[in-house]
Amino acid sequence: MKKMNVLLTSLMLTAASTTATAGGILTNTNQSIDFLRNPARDAAIGLDGVYSNPAGVAFLPEGFHLGFNWQYAHQTRTIESTSPFFALGRKNNGQTTKTFEGVADAPFLPSIQAAYNKGNWSWQFNFSVPGGGGACEFNDGLGSFESVVGNIASSFMTLDGMAAQLNGLTSQLTPLYAMLGQKAPNAIDTYGVNGYDMNGYMEGRQYYFGFQLGTAYKINKNLSVYGGLRVLYGTATYKAKISNIMVGTQGGYVDFSNFLPNVPAQAQQNAAVAQQHLTLLNQVEQAGMMTDQLKQAQAAVSAGLSQLQQSSGQLATLSKYAEGVNLLCNQSSVGIAPIISVDYKFGNFNFAAKYEFKTQIRMKNESTVNEASEIAAVNKFRDSEEVNEDVPALLTVGAMWSPVEDVRINLGYHHYFDKDASWYNNAQDLLDHDSNEYLAGVEWDLSDKLTISAGGQVTRYGLTDDYMNDMSFVTNSYSFGLGFNYKASDKITLKAAYFQTNYDDYNRNDYPPLSGMSDSFTRTNRVLGIGCELNL
Repeated sequence: MKKMNVLLTSLMLTAASTTATAGGILTNTNQSIDFLRNPARDAAIGLDGVYSNPAGVAFLPEGFHLGFNWQYAHQTRTIESTSPFFALGRKNNGQTTKTFEGVADAPFLPSIQAAYNKGNWSWQFNFSVPGGGGACEFNDGLGSFESVVGNIASSFMTLDGMAAQLNGLTSQLTPLYAMLGQKAPNAIDTYGVNGYDMNGYMEGRQYYFGFQLGTAYKINKNLSVYGGLRVLYGTATYKAKISNIMVGTQGGYVDFSNFLPNVPAQAQQNAAVAQQHLTLLNQVEQAGMMTDQLKQAQAAVSAGLSQLQQSSGQLATLSKYAEGVNLLCNQSSVGIAPIISVDYKFGNFNFAAKYEFKTQIRMKNESTVNEASEIAAVNKFRDSEEVNEDVPALLTVGAMWSPVEDVRINLGYHHYFDKDASWYNNAQDLLDHDSNEYLAGVEWDLSDKLTISAGGQVTRYGLTDDYMNDMSFVTNSYSFGLGFNYKASDKITLKAAYFQTNYDDYNRNDYPPLSGMSDSFTRTNRVLGIGCELNL
């Protein structure tokens, strides 16, 4: 019982929300409309390369190049949770499986790429949202919230059931009390506890704004290199609430705060009566009057008394939940990471590689949580706490081949060094391996003005049961995108694209030491984007 009481707060507070639409666990790679229409941009030559292939931007024509991108991303996150405690819920109709769905909207994900090329040099700037990007809202809370409340109700039922059993035993032992000249104890108050009711809510909002500056140098007509820095400003807000907690009784549903004073009183009565019965039965045993039925009663009372003694201090912790749980935590931090890149042309081929160094992020909390020493997990959201949220290093390699002048075939590979990052409570150590992505796509110039393209990517994470939870999760996926560029004039190109990610289901069937609990995780993701590129 103590473990679940503690989790009522800790699980509320460890909810995290990002709306990353493509990329690693903490990284968005969808930084341009060109990416949406063909994700395999790692060796493509274009203005979007300021993010994906900065060394290759040096091969653009001389002059000033400026790109504006707008994306709208809509995600759902669905968790089908199973818990035996759900059957006690007033709204659950006796069912042990319940679906919780969160909606994450990012109505405005902007990015800007700019480059000025002169001679062999290319000076570049990029603004984007390479992490987070929106808010996720669970209007009914999460299964981990409700199962904890259900477990508390189950504990109340156990306590109430023990009182009823002790009252029944009192009736059976009354003749023995009278025989030994003792007074039988009075009946313990019982309430017929049969369930719970509650309202849950969770919302998380997270943004990482990236500002990247760098310079590429064209060593010769085939080879260019790049060096730059990206500054990340991270900001996040988490809101969680459990309210209107009710306890179902034989007289109807009672407010949790009103029912709570009955719990320690009933526990004390149970302990007193159990001890009195045990003393009587020991006397009967010494007198040689024990029967098999009385021996069974003696063993049951002894076990119940031991359980009550162990939980006596735990019941006191419930008072902090009398008014439910209401959390507000704001986080912010700044981190800097170098970026290097190389691009090499060979005949109809182009090859490129980029390495983004790890960004050290230490999120600083401003929170309503001031006292968390007794609950280790809550320390992540304690006021003034610094939380490790590193953005992992990233290696990308790509190749582009033009079999004919108007067609370009692209391949790419991304490796995220997740296990070398530092996350809260060393969560990176729970992963089985780093994340990997495999990308392919094709572009076709239908005319001097119109280019169409399509592509896809496969994302594989090193997920394990220990890493997965309903507060923040990803699952393996495959994505596809398609779109077009339309050259409205020599200086203006318009872009539009659609991108969709299809996620696998991840089933976690074990939550030790609890039994009968499981979760099935999945997500959906759809993105629309439009953009404009100016070449001056």
